[in-house]
This record gives sequence, structure tokens and C-alpha cells, in this order.
Amino acid sequence: MSTDLKIFKNARLILADEVKDGSLSVSGSGLINAIDAPTSANGHDCEGDYLLPGLVELHTDHLETHYAPRPMVRWNPVAAVQAHDAQIACSGITTVFDALRVGMDQDANLRYRDMRILADAIETGKKEGRLRADHFIHLRCEVSASDVMNAFSVFEDDDSIRLISLMDHTPGQRQFVSLDAYKVYFQGKKGFSDTEMEDFIRHRQESACALAPENRKRLSAIARARGISIASHDDATREHVDEAIELNTRIAEFPTTREAAKASHDAGMAVLMGAPNVVRGGSHSGNVSARELAEAGHLDVLSSDYIPASLIQAAFHLANEVEKISLPQAVKMVTETPARSIGLSDRGALECGLRADLIQVKLVGNVPIVRGVWREGRRVA
Repeated sequence: MSTDLKIFKNARLILADEVKDGSLSVSGSGLINAIDAPTSANGHDCEGDYLLPGLVELHTDHLETHYAPRPMVRWNPVAAVQAHDAQIACSGITTVFDALRVGMDQDANLRYRDMRILADAIETGKKEGRLRADHFIHLRCEVSASDVMNAFSVFEDDDSIRLISLMDHTPGQRQFVSLDAYKVYFQGKKGFSDTEMEDFIRHRQESACALAPENRKRLSAIARARGISIASHDDATREHVDEAIELNTRIAEFPTTREAAKASHDAGMAVLMGAPNVVRGGSHSGNVSARELAEAGHLDVLSSDYIPASLIQAAFHLANEVEKISLPQAVKMVTETPARSIGLSDRGALECGLRADLIQVKLVGNVPIVRGVWREGRRVA
């Protein structure tokens, strides 16, 4: 990489506490060198657009759709990762935790061996210089599944695992408190008859009762021993949060009630909600809205979940819609706070000495346009 400085001029810099017209320079080593750097005729002209840190995504389910675009169809895994990465980067995400499932129903379209194939494809993409964003792995562990420990074991020596979430989608609790809503969701998804649906619910509830408590403890103990961060998932009650605290949880993913979000936030966990929830104006499952938590001061991190472009859109949406949240505060929810909550202290803010992961954004109406993306000072989109 060149040792010359790279100048970004004529930008609206989104700093920690303010939006400031100015310029920024990047060193040849890919770090931010100075804010308000001297401008140069040869510098990159941001044309008055916003310049902000590259987005940090902790939970995206988006990769699987590229690998399995139709039932029984499997795409080349490296090509699938590459296509996923391109969409991630072009959405302004420069650091991504790809969520891979471990622990599945017997009739699931994908198996844990598919997850290992995708993890290997991510590693291949890194080694061959195919990827624009910086990729890590987030294992979504379904604690009520009979195969979750076997599935987890195939990642035993994988240093890319930096986060696990302890999930339990048992009907009648957490995300699916309403059995009627659960039936609508799964009968629409699986095509079950009423009898098949009742059998499915009974099997899931029996499996959870027998397996979930012990699997939750075993997985959290392994994660702590390996230095992997732990996230809870879909907590709904104070009891759920107390359990998460006992397991040394750092992130509370998608709490379904205001009570659980407040308790998690008060306990020092980073409360993560879906950016699609913000953009749509509410949860598609009928749970607590992210905006409600933002207004209450109980929202810390946003995740694109299943729509990569929603992450940048949600940040601008919150700043525009919620009086208590400024644009710098909203941007922190998709940059600095997720980075710090996972232990990445080298990125996430426009500060001297941090990685020059940058995105140039133009706001047109209420939908932002990502016009340029740089990772460690090198343009990738």
C-alpha cells in the first residue's frame, strides 16, 4: 500500500458528538491520520456528502439465501459468499458477523454440514482476496435442538467464531408467545396441515423441556473458555434476562418486550434490535418495536438481520423520527457500539489511529444512497 496520505475533502463528517463540514486524511497503513486535514486538488471530493465510519453488522441471516436460493438448490459456496459480501459491502457494511445456524429441525432445508461448508467458503474468500468486507462468524445456536452440540463441535477449532447466540424458538415462549401466531407463521412456511402442526408443536415443546437448559449451560461454558462473546436471543421476561446475566451474556438480541429490553440495558448488556423493525415501523412478529425502545433509551445496537440495506437506512430514520436521538447517536448504533460490544476497539469511529473503514452517503428523501465504501483506506465499493 502507498505511504502517501489519501485525502477525503468537502465532506460532512459524522463525528462522535457532531456533524461537521471538513476533511479527513488516511495514512498509507490504512488508518485515519487526521481530521480537518489540509485539502488537496488530488483528494477525493465527497461533494458535500456524509462521511461516516463503515457499518458493523453483528447478526445477518443473509448468506443462506445466496447458498440455498430455492429448496433443494445449492449454489457454489464460494460464489454464494462472494455475492453476499458484495451486497453487504455495497450497503456500507465493512465488518460483518455472518450468522450460521447450528441446531436444526429434522425437516430443515439446511443441515449443520452446510454451515461448515459456508464457513470454509468464507475462509477461502478471505485467503483469495475475494471479499470486500471484514468477515467473522456468529453461530446461532438453537438450544432446544437435539443436534446442537454435535453441530457446534464442527466449529471447535475455528478462530473466526467471535459470537454465539443462545436461541430457543420453542412455541409458547419468547418470540412465539402466541401459539396462534406460531401456527400462522409455520403453516405458511412449511405447509403443515392442522394435525401436522399440532404434532410439530408438541415435539418442539418436549424437546425444549428435555434439552434446552443443559445445552444453554454447556454452550455458554465453552464460549467463555474460548473467549467467544455470548448473546441472548428473544428474551421476554425478567427471568430470561436473569438467566442471561448468569451466563455472562454481553448482547441482548431482539428482546421481545420492553421489560426484557430495559432489564438487559440496566444490566449493562448491549440491546440489539432489527433495522427492518425500525424501517417498517414495528416488528413483523408483533413484538415490541425498536422505535419504542429507542424513545425509552433502551436501544444500543441495530442489525440488518435479513435486509443488508436496512442498516444505514434505519440510522438516518431514527435520527429523523426520534427527537432524543441525534444523527451521531444513531450512527453509533451501527458503528462504534456494535464494534465495542464485541471487543473490536480498532474501528467504528472517525478518530485518529482507528481503521479507515469509511462510507460516503448521500441522503435523498428518506432513503440514503451509499456512494463509496473504503476498508482500511482502500476503496472496495
